[in-house]
Amino acid sequence: MRLPFQPYDPQWKSQFEGIKLVLQSLLKPLRPQIDHIGSTAVEGLSAKPIIDIQLGLENETDLDLLPGFLKLPNIVYYEKYNQDWPERRFFILLKEPLHKIEAPDVVKIGTEIPAILHNHDLRIAHIHAFVKGSPDWIRHIAFREYLIAHPAIRVTYQELKEKLIKLDWVDGNDYNKGKDEFVKHQEQLALTWYKEKK
Repeated sequence: MRLPFQPYDPQWKSQFEGIKLVLQSLLKPLRPQIDHIGSTAVEGLSAKPIIDIQLGLENETDLDLLPGFLKLPNIVYYEKYNQDWPERRFFILLKEPLHKIEAPDVVKIGTEIPAILHNHDLRIAHIHAFVKGSPDWIRHIAFREYLIAHPAIRVTYQELKEKLIKLDWVDGNDYNKGKDEFVKHQEQLALTWYKEKK
């Protein structure tokens, strides 16, 4: 499959702000920190036009409570991923209500992801939730700030993404594996830089 890919769009920031307001209302009892992360948060960087959002929750109990609060007609909870990444909860926000595309509201552990959910053109946002201050939560913030502050690294990342996006992929996870070596190396540099800056 070919994934959607676009030059940086300033509207991504306003899209994030609109989704943030909805999430703040839904998740008011949990009081999460809500951040725009990933490539759509970095001015000048091309990306899949899907907004990456990070929720920072107070503790693991709130992480477990989150799926009960995060209910919308167009949101899917990927419970399936909890097995491999228990520190994260992952959701996708879609352009269509689930009943219209015959998609489940939960992709359960031990089940296959329905084919319709591999269609990235249907996606508005990816929502990643972690305990605030945890290594993964910090890593995403640090990488975003590092790319913003280091134009040369941003250009190298852009070139890699442009090369990879021309290839056929099984799904978005497969594409992410193509970036993995570069991203993990830069994330380590970003963490060191971020901690020194603090």
